[in-house]
Amino acid sequence: MKISINNFENSPQLYARIAGLFYLLIIITGIFSETLVRNKLIVYGDAAATADNIIHSEFLWKIGITSDLIMQICDLPVMVLLYLFFRPVNKKLALLNLSFNLIQTAVLVANKLNLFAALFFLGDADYLKSFSADQLHTLSYLSINLHNFGLGVGLVFFGFVCLIEGYLIYISGYFPKVFGLLMSIAGICYLTNSFTLILAPKFSSILILMPCLIAELAFSLWLIFKGVNLPVWKEKLAVN
Repeated sequence: MKISINNFENSPQLYARIAGLFYLLIIITGIFSETLVRNKLIVYGDAAATADNIIHSEFLWKIGITSDLIMQICDLPVMVLLYLFFRPVNKKLALLNLSFNLIQTAVLVANKLNLFAALFFLGDADYLKSFSADQLHTLSYLSINLHNFGLGVGLVFFGFVCLIEGYLIYISGYFPKVFGLLMSIAGICYLTNSFTLILAPKFSSILILMPCLIAELAFSLWLIFKGVNLPVWKEKLAVN
């Protein structure tokens, strides 16, 4: 998709809808891989049961990884388009936001290797025969735990993305201020959950991230169906 600055500035609604659709796809694929794949196959605290589930649903496990990678691919057009939307508000903050987002995506993509490792340990390769079944189940489960912590590390950077985006949305004038507040709350929730996972894992909970889903889903739908306030957008461009 080729984006010229002139086309973007003259037709922001089209690009807002593109960004919103990609953002919505990120949410859908993320929920699918986490809820309908990993939560279905992983039995927390039971390495053997988890291993058995993955072995008998290997293709589903791979679909979950593929869904995650699609999510990360969709991240790229969204972060570029949002950079272009926020640049007229504050170019330096928009660039900082883009940088945090790139780091988050890179960490999460690399983190997928832990999910592949969890699968590889349960394979039938000759080099695995020097380990007992219990040892391989434990190594597979360890890889899954590493993925969970890797996700938490990646979401530290995304927490800052949400905080910066929240501020930029709030002061932009061409997006409703309520989305700025919601995204700021989402950023606090992401940071709270990630640092809780690192410092006191037993207190970490998916419930902490529920405001994030509400904020991001609402913003993505607004981009799709409403876009930007055109008079304010044009005014902002004229000033900058």
